[in-house]
Amino acid sequence: MELTTMIENLTPFAIPYAILGAWILLMSVLSIIVCIYDKAVSKTGKVSLRIPEKVLFLTFPILGGSFAMFVTMLLIRHKTKHWQMKVIPVIFVLQLAILVGVTAVIALGII
Repeated sequence: MELTTMIENLTPFAIPYAILGAWILLMSVLSIIVCIYDKAVSKTGKVSLRIPEKVLFLTFPILGGSFAMFVTMLLIRHKTKHWQMKVIPVIFVLQLAILVGVTAVIALGII
């Protein structure tokens, strides 16, 4: 099925979820790129080009890239010994719980 056909067939209920899915996909891809970039720069020793830890551990995960960031950091063994690494899965679980909760509330017709 073509993308234009899929977009035309979206119901009003599905549009926010399509936007949310696209946002999470975008943030996940950006998280992976930023994480790999920071790992590559760390090997060169150029500290000025590094990504700040606040961005790696908070900004991208909170914006929706938590799962991708966590998996990428594990796979390339980047900053896995930092205590902040334990925060990323918590952010992901909270995001998932909020999404499930909002979906349940909408499905039950409370809102």
